[in-house]
Amino acid sequence: MGIHSLSTSASLNFCNLSLNPRNPTLHQFGFLSTAFASPLRTSPSSVYVQRACDISCQRPVGRRVSCSLLKVEEDINDEACELVSGIELSVGEGEDSINAHLFKAVKNNNGTGILLLSDIYGFEDSSTREFAYRVACNGYNVLLPDLFRGDPWTKHKPKILFDEWILKQEPQRVAKDIATSAKWMVDEFLAVGISKKLCLVGFCFGGGKVIDVLARDQGAYFGIGVSFYGTRSDPSVASDVKVPVLFISGDNDPLCPVNVLENIEKSIGRGSRLVTFKGRGHGFAHRPQSAEEDEDAEKAFMIMRNWLNDGLVAPTE
Repeated sequence: MGIHSLSTSASLNFCNLSLNPRNPTLHQFGFLSTAFASPLRTSPSSVYVQRACDISCQRPVGRRVSCSLLKVEEDINDEACELVSGIELSVGEGEDSINAHLFKAVKNNNGTGILLLSDIYGFEDSSTREFAYRVACNGYNVLLPDLFRGDPWTKHKPKILFDEWILKQEPQRVAKDIATSAKWMVDEFLAVGISKKLCLVGFCFGGGKVIDVLARDQGAYFGIGVSFYGTRSDPSVASDVKVPVLFISGDNDPLCPVNVLENIEKSIGRGSRLVTFKGRGHGFAHRPQSAEEDEDAEKAFMIMRNWLNDGLVAPTE
């Protein structure tokens, strides 16, 4: 199922959970439970969940959904992808808390986590959520935080205001929010006795943050990374990254020059990989605009899927 096909022929219904105003900080300890519609085990401090929603896999007529990471061959068991739960929550404490959406594989949960950093359109954007949903459908727990604190860029805003908007997204604040999100995921895994490393995935703005975050992390929380056409990356810190990174981009993307990615990949080493798609521009992997882009988006997803399997799942089997 191509992503373009998903976004045009299927409607995903994500539920928004309301927080108890007396308990604004929401924790979801034990979120790895795979029991159907089972209540999430919670911490004794302050937890309030009104409801959770289970989202069935969408299967457009004539298209096959490849949803299970249990097998990476063509004969993937589609029935393994029946339910993904989606939960709106808040991570962190007090003023440091941020909103996020957690996508959790239900039937085929492989006990591994992915922190997904959005592009400039934020964590509520439908294309990004659909991508996160599909990743979760492959067995993962995907956390999608609000990197812009309720103020994402929108397409209706005049482009002349973009520089002013991007300056408001203070790098230190964004880095702190990413660190808070990563720590929340690690704590959740430890709460159920799992000490696996996470994967950091990012698009565009978020893809550029992948290098900065991994350079600071030094392999503490994250075991691998994936950067889709990252913007504003800092090549000077690439040599500090201690884990392999998969780079996916188009060779016709002025916002993410291939020569810059080549230098970053070489600086990191450690089995990192750069995959470029001929003729593709910015955003093709999660916002395909044509049947041709949809085909390459599907290829990019499969490359990422195998990278996740090899880096997160296979080592623990």
